[in-house]
Amino acid sequence: MYNAKAYSVSSATSPFESTVIARRDPTEHDVQIEILFCGICHSDLHQARNEWSGMMPTVYPCVPGHEIVGRVTRVGSAVTKFKAGDLAAVGCLVDSDGTCPECKAGFEQFCPNMTLTYNFPDKHTGGVTYGGYSDSVVVNERFVLSVSKNLDLAGTAPLLCAGITTYSPMRHWGVTKGKKVGVVGLGGLGHMGVKFAHAFGAHTVVFTTSPNKKEDALRLGADEVVVSRNADEMAKHAGSFDFILDAVAAEHDINAYIQLLKRDGNITMVGAPEKPLSVSVFGLIFARRSFSGSLIGGIAETQEMLDFCGEHNITSDVEVIPIQKINEAYERLARSDVKYRFSIDMASLKSE
Repeated sequence: MYNAKAYSVSSATSPFESTVIARRDPTEHDVQIEILFCGICHSDLHQARNEWSGMMPTVYPCVPGHEIVGRVTRVGSAVTKFKAGDLAAVGCLVDSDGTCPECKAGFEQFCPNMTLTYNFPDKHTGGVTYGGYSDSVVVNERFVLSVSKNLDLAGTAPLLCAGITTYSPMRHWGVTKGKKVGVVGLGGLGHMGVKFAHAFGAHTVVFTTSPNKKEDALRLGADEVVVSRNADEMAKHAGSFDFILDAVAAEHDINAYIQLLKRDGNITMVGAPEKPLSVSVFGLIFARRSFSGSLIGGIAETQEMLDFCGEHNITSDVEVIPIQKINEAYERLARSDVKYRFSIDMASLKSE
């Protein structure tokens, strides 16, 4: 074991504070990474504040962070994919059983025995896993990803969650050139959805409740922007979409978007509203439409996404902050005051 610098919270109401955590020494299959940047996901806020206590209660102290980009400093004797000096990334998963049907199919995110990057039982230490708000991390080689050298590393970090969360359902539902794709909500997830839909060659339409977001949506790659509160604008698109990505985490009328799908069209939720959404079945059955959800992606697909981003020079729009401003960033994140993700420059941790 060795000591690593980190920032943690000690309770649901505590601020983040500088601390020291124990990391395992690399085993023969492990990769040790110096963390250069770590994105801040809204899930981090929920977990730090124990807002998912019914489903995933927080164990304190908690070190969040599952959007990790860094440089390899050490590898185990059996590691073949990485060497010291390589750029590397770690997302939401750091382990799975590798033997279940989900793992064998490349869907580690659905493994019943997966290990999340933080706040999850750690079989190596007997405690819980600690995330990327730290100066280093040790992860099994199977869950370490390669990063293209041409990408901005600060903007690459959020790809490990916001990127794969939006990329995976678009790939699954066949978003390609000639398709008409909608993106509901222009936030941390939605802005990545726009970038991917545009890069796939789809006609991309952004739905927003804020007219002042139109200019930015067009800059990100949207072909059209619809103010969803305008019934006439919505009606113009009825029955015309192949696929809609819904990235809204607040309560909203899902049926208004279901009606925009053409026959066999799909709407996929990646936002997670706290309260159940009311779905009109008639909106689905009369055009054989489908309504689904999606959770990140498997390791192979996440690598595919990172490679695609390298080829198309896609990164997240970020505001880079030092770790010392983490509490201020959480306050701003809670009121959606960021365009579009925070990325922590971990070099700032060296001064602690």
